[in-house]
Amino acid sequence: MPTFLMLSTLGPDGMSTLHTNPKRLGQVNSEVEQMGAKVLAQWALLGQYDFCTVLEAPDERIMAKVATALGARGTLKTQTMVALPVDQFIGALDEARAAGNI
Repeated sequence: MPTFLMLSTLGPDGMSTLHTNPKRLGQVNSEVEQMGAKVLAQWALLGQYDFCTVLEAPDERIMAKVATALGARGTLKTQTMVALPVDQFIGALDEARAAGNI
């Protein structure tokens, strides 16, 4: 199953909600799982982003649904990327080289 990295930044309403109800974070993760993705790991960050979440989803369509649904709430902004294991990346390069594409 594809792995995705989601960086998120809370808006003022999201920060207020989290301050008032820290357990809301776990509730959101459960909602993400109900949409078809699985939260594998999550970290709170200091800096430009507030959270880094590693997720698995069957495909990009499901991940787009999750990111759009979360963003539509207006409490956070997300940036989501596909994460490819390094061994798969090297394998793709080896295949491209063998085919004469690089």
